[in-house]
Amino acid sequence: MPLGFASARWNNVSSHRRSQWHTFIDQTEVSPLKTVQTIEELRAEIRSARSAGKKIGCVPTMGALHDGHISLVESARQETDFVVVTIFVNPTQFAPHEDLSKYPRPLEDDLRKCADAGVDLVFNPHADTVYPAKDAAYVEVPACSTMLEGAHRPSHFRGVATIVLKLFNMVMPDIAFFGQKDYQQQLLIRHMVDDLNVPVEIRTCPTVRESDGLAMSSRNMYLSDADRQTALALSQALKLAHDACCADGKALVEARQAMLDHLARFPDIKLDYVVIADANTLSEVEHAVPEMVALIAARVGTTRLIDNMLISAAVQT
Repeated sequence: MPLGFASARWNNVSSHRRSQWHTFIDQTEVSPLKTVQTIEELRAEIRSARSAGKKIGCVPTMGALHDGHISLVESARQETDFVVVTIFVNPTQFAPHEDLSKYPRPLEDDLRKCADAGVDLVFNPHADTVYPAKDAAYVEVPACSTMLEGAHRPSHFRGVATIVLKLFNMVMPDIAFFGQKDYQQQLLIRHMVDDLNVPVEIRTCPTVRESDGLAMSSRNMYLSDADRQTALALSQALKLAHDACCADGKALVEARQAMLDHLARFPDIKLDYVVIADANTLSEVEHAVPEMVALIAARVGTTRLIDNMLISAAVQT
């Protein structure tokens, strides 16, 4: 049908029929994603969901969402009935020399991804809502907070523990979902929940990787094309350690050296640490234990990246 003819026919439709048509279109569109910024609004939505008998899932994020975050949402949708994503760039986990002001905040894109993933509610509070007091209380978790990331970023985990407990108190979820890529973080949160009797189950979901093995991270967008290729050395080194340990559970020293030797081939990589540790305590191990994790932190160019890989080696007695 010619466009002009269609337009003429539309012009001849009565205003009442046009109104009926627009109403039909509006009713068939997907409802917009619900977002709230205040604790009062958040708790009202949570109360409504609970009154309907729904189990609450929470995915805490700092935004700049990628497929790794969306995989957490998918896990939350499988286990719970009402999924809340929090988007808040937490200032207390950044040291003065770190990239708080440069941290990406693509909120519109994040909300679109949340809508596409079937998120029920996004909580995107202002900083003064989360931290209303100048001399705010904070949370410290001594277990595994001073080693590895804690040694290189001394105030980081105090900020992480504080914001996560605050979000748990605000959202009051039944289950919270975290990624394995931030291995030390999820372990610290588990300790906090156990020690403080917080009524939240913690789920740790597998690291999501690009097709070439690079662990997905919001910081990957800082990498130049050359640095992006160099960064693959981290996951390659972890795979070397994993394969060596699984082949011979006693060869931990050799496995760690294999990681170091591989990473030494890339002069643009500056290491913070390379360890094989007990997966439950993060204490470095020299002899195999049932559950281990290899961890790397390094700067690739100007971008700091972390990665890890779980190792389950047969322990010979």
